[in-house]
Amino acid sequence: MNMRSILSVVCLLLVIATCVSAKEPITIHLAGDSTMAEKLPERRPETGWGEALQKFFREDRVRVRNHAQNGRSTRLFIEQKHWQTLLDSLKEGDYVFIQFGHNDGAKDRPDRYTPPEGYRANLVRFIREVRERKATPVLFTPVMRRRFTKEGVFKDVHGVYPALVREVAAELKAPLIDMHRASERVLVGYGPDESRKLFLQLKPGENPNYPKGVEDNTHFNPRGAEEMAALAVAGIREHKLGLAKFLLKTRRDR
Repeated sequence: MNMRSILSVVCLLLVIATCVSAKEPITIHLAGDSTMAEKLPERRPETGWGEALQKFFREDRVRVRNHAQNGRSTRLFIEQKHWQTLLDSLKEGDYVFIQFGHNDGAKDRPDRYTPPEGYRANLVRFIREVRERKATPVLFTPVMRRRFTKEGVFKDVHGVYPALVREVAAELKAPLIDMHRASERVLVGYGPDESRKLFLQLKPGENPNYPKGVEDNTHFNPRGAEEMAALAVAGIREHKLGLAKFLLKTRRDR
């Protein structure tokens, strides 16, 4: 092979390498409520579990885009155009992680309440519209609130909504990551008192954002958010989603 041929081969290999390295990362789009959403500085240390997800992935191959919004049910997420914004940014090969239920089931909040039949229909719509764009929808059951009886027995307050997510996932053959059951195991494992360490629980004067203190049993602190994100990652591995090959190794993997 002469010098010109060698140079041609080298140039071709460089072009191929450049194209491969320039490949656009897969995006995980997060659709959900305040338990998943990114928080404003004045709400810290409150942290959505979606904020902790990126650290589990290779940033050159996977990017997380958090569309989740505080206080949104499936209905409000659609009505306020957050869902359309997500769809407009979706590209072939992306993933959409869908987790609602906390606000859909809030009968005492008619501005956000979504009846079970409406919730189910919205989940079906989400799956259909993501698939139409050649992306992958993944359903998530809602994470548990921290609720224990005086006797220390854990209590679920989500009603029929988690079961509806499981039903839709089975019917439409969509991947399901059951955060509801997984987070219950975590909270029960910690117990009534130690589980406080995962949530937004502060004493008066402990943080300038909450001068009077706060006892929030729904929203997470950074530690709790990371634990919930780790449950999502475990589900990704369990279902052998294509994303799994871009996960960073954890101590458990080594």
